[in-house]
Parts: sequence; C-alpha cells; structure tokens
Amino acid sequence: MPVTQFLERNAKIYGDEVALVELNPEMKDSRRMTWKDFELIQPTSPVPYRREITWSVFDEKANRFANLLIERGIKKGDKVAIIMYNCLEWLPIYFGVLKTGAIAVPFNFRYSSEEILYCAKLAEVDMVVFGPEFIGRIETIADELIQGRLLIFVGDGCPSFAESYREMVADCSSHSPNVEITDEDDGAIYFSSGTTGFPKAILHKHLSLTQAAEMEQKHHATSREDIFLCIPPLYHTGAKMHWMGSLVAGSKAVLLKGTKPEQILTAVSQEHCSIVWLLVPWAQDILDALDREDLKLEDFSLEQWRLMHIGAQPVPPSLIKRWKKYFPNHLYDTNYGLSESTGPGCVHLGMEHIHKVGAIGIPGYRWECRIIDENGTTVSQGEVGELCVRGPGVMTCYYNDPKSTDEVLKDGWLLTGDMARQDEDGFIFLVDRKKDVIVSGGENIYPVQIEDFIRAHNKVKDVAVIGMPDKRLGEKTAAIIEIKDGMECSQREIHEFCEGMPRYKRPKEIIFAEIPRNATGKIEKPRLRRQYGVDNLVARETMEKEH
Repeated sequence: MPVTQFLERNAKIYGDEVALVELNPEMKDSRRMTWKDFELIQPTSPVPYRREITWSVFDEKANRFANLLIERGIKKGDKVAIIMYNCLEWLPIYFGVLKTGAIAVPFNFRYSSEEILYCAKLAEVDMVVFGPEFIGRIETIADELIQGRLLIFVGDGCPSFAESYREMVADCSSHSPNVEITDEDDGAIYFSSGTTGFPKAILHKHLSLTQAAEMEQKHHATSREDIFLCIPPLYHTGAKMHWMGSLVAGSKAVLLKGTKPEQILTAVSQEHCSIVWLLVPWAQDILDALDREDLKLEDFSLEQWRLMHIGAQPVPPSLIKRWKKYFPNHLYDTNYGLSESTGPGCVHLGMEHIHKVGAIGIPGYRWECRIIDENGTTVSQGEVGELCVRGPGVMTCYYNDPKSTDEVLKDGWLLTGDMARQDEDGFIFLVDRKKDVIVSGGENIYPVQIEDFIRAHNKVKDVAVIGMPDKRLGEKTAAIIEIKDGMECSQREIHEFCEGMPRYKRPKEIIFAEIPRNATGKIEKPRLRRQYGVDNLVARETMEKEH
C-alpha cells in the first residue's frame, strides 16, 4: 500500500500524539519563554528553537497542501520540486504531493542556481516549492524557471516572483483529496549525489517508498516507544527512508538542525531519543570530543539510547570499536544503499551481527544480491566483482535518460558500481567504487582498504585516497589526510605507519588537507581528483617547463 496510508492510519489511531519535532539549538525561541523566564535569565541566553506537530496535524497539513495543488491544476503524474532545509513543513509538503498522485522531486539544498534550473528541466517539474534560504538562488533564474511552472514560497516575507504557501493553504480543505494511488504509480524522483558526475534523475514507484518504509521498521525493530533522531537532509533518500521506519511504527521523530557533538548528545538526552543515524564524520567528532573531555557522558541522560547506525559510506571498523568503548550497550547496524535502490537497506549488517563490523552485511528485507565479473558472471566466493542488487526498491529508470538506464539495469538487477567481495559466511564487504579503483603498474588497488588502514592512526581524523597520473605506473596512490584538531603530524609518520601494508598499497604521496564531503557524508573524490589529480599534474608540469 502507498506510504500515504500509514500517515492516514497514524492520524486516526495516534492523532493526539507527537509525530515530529523540529529542534534548532542555534536559534532562540522566545515563544517558549514566559515573562517570568525573561526576568530570570539574560535575553541573550540560548533557548533552543523547538516546534512540534501531532499525527493529526501532520495529516491535515498534508491534505491542505494536496488540495492546494489540485486547485492549482497539479494532477496525477505532474512533478513538484521541493528545495528546503529540514523543517516541520518539509514532510507534510512531501506527503501532500504524494496524496495528489503527483511525483515529489526533492532537490539537494546545495544546488547552485544553474543546477536548480538544470534539474527542474531534466525532471520536467511543474512546480517548485522553496524556503527562505533559496530566495537569492531562485531569483537569479526566476524568469526562466517560471516558464510553465508555479513557484511557492514557504516562510515569512514572500518574494514578488512567488506565491505564499501560508496564505494559500489557509483556506484549503483539511480533508483527504481521495485520489486513487497504487503501488505501481510513479511516486518520487531523487537525484544522484553527483559524486561520479552531474546528477541523474532517479524515478521510483510508490512501491519503492513502501518497501523502504517497511524494511526500515523491520531491520531496526522500530516500535511505538522509539524516538528517532534525524539529522541528515530530508531531500536525500537516506534520511527520509530511515525516518519512514517511525512512520510505519507510528512513533515520534526529532529533526535536529545541527551536527556538533554537544548538540547531538543534548538532543538525544532532552528528547529521549532511542535511535540515532549518524554519518561517519559526526560519529568521529563525538568520539574526539569525548577523548578530549570536551564532553562527558555523565552530563547527559542517554540510558534510553539503544541503537546507533551508520550508512552512506564505508565504515572503518576502528571507529565502531572506539564507539563501543564509550557506548558498550549500544546496538549497531551498517546500512548500505544508493538512491537507485530507494536509499539504505538493500544490504545491511543487522543488529545481531556486530562481530562482522567492517562488512556492509547481507541482503536486506526482500532483497537479493550478486557479485559479478565484467562478463556478468557470478564470481567465486572471496573474489572481487561488482555488486548487483534486485528487489522491490529498484528504480524504474533514470528519467529521460534511457542510455544510462540500460547501463545499470540488467534483467531487473541494478548494477551498483561498487566493487565487493563475499566471505565464507555470506557477508558482503565493500571494496571500493568501480570508478575509484586505482590501476597502478597493472595492479588493482582499492582506496577504501587503504583509507581504513590509515584511519587507525591516532592522529588521523579523515582520509581519502585517490589515483594520480604517473608516467611509469600509469597511476600512483595519493592519500589526502585531515589531522585531528590540535595535533601535528608529518609525512614521515604516515609513511612509517603505512609500512604495515603491502608495498604496492602504500600511498606514494601524502597531502595534508581538509576532506570535502557532501551533505550525505560521501567523500567528494571527483573534486579531489580535479584538485590533486590530472589538473594538478598538468599545473606542475607547466610550472616545471616555465622554470
């Protein structure tokens, strides 16, 4: 059944219970202060901005927006883009789109004006819903964007080129529009992260969304008593599909607008969160803050926190070993997925398999996996090949891109582009992105293996390994390393540490710099290759010739 029915069920059964909380620790919320509070504290004292809505209000807001869309001519199969930061309006707007039978099209909030316009054209969107942070970017392309499209602004101070969401929905019916939606209807378009090129538009049916929701609830045994802390951006399948476990369970979730260690632990403590999904950098920052004693666990109420899980990128086993030292009672799970598989979970470790940390896991609920060679033949156990997945969450296609679709969809199997191997127990280990494999002197080198090794160094905060052109070897390995705050490290220290690896894997160049990651935590390797790879080599050779 479509995920909209879970929302309607929750509104009927749990209508007066809190569904969503928006928490922004860096804003002051004077509405939560009484006049007595103002007398007792300084006006500059930080009081976190906090809003909440119940399941019934959530559903009513979705219905109002759905009816607004229908009044404005949006019909089944039309496309509505959403570009907003996480806020209490985000999910009701998303579900309002789904209730009309239209296709929800979330945009990356990091998109430039040009990327917004490109994606709007690629996905053929009929309406763009945007927040106050995007007025400038939208305004520069408004004339071209408006052509055949409606622009709706969510926030205070609506710009002249858009219409006000608040004013428009106020008079709309709060009853369901009762549009018939089936699992086979198109439901959403998500964009690839762009780490391997310009974003592609990924089309999913409602079946994919329901599969992701039911799988998340099953994988993490999300119950009515659980409270999920959602930190990553909702435009991405990862955050939204993890939240959908709460939707299926009918339990509360907290949208935290902040990633600092103290903000995360404070939110867990004050909101009594029991499930937290982190990205590797955030988990690393929490551990570093605890190591430095900037934070102390005894200052927080964390007894109810039962599960920490990570996804979106390879997880170094050393990180989880450190985590378990501070949080020995935590359950843990690794989630693997991609937007083409409706986000995380097509492969997952499983909370009962923490002894296999380092693996991405086994096929998820209703999923199948294969590892194949270049000819499409399943490789022998232990051999490296390309990971393929098949299940009800596989995308329909890359929208308006049949060539790219044919390259990754083969007889219902999705070719992930990730190189992997399977151990004797059936657990899958991610080796690297197919496009990130370094071929040096005829030897395949997988950067993730080197990155995991270097991250074990006690001074290393983050690391990315890329290939750099080499006249003799074809490519050579280079490690870009971000050192922990307040520490110093030399190239010699790293080279000596890497002597624990086979010689051919040891990085030939060490570069100390900040590691760029996108909003979902993935290392932006194309950016690093442009900065330190081919472009950098050309620049060096030019300088050498000039001098």
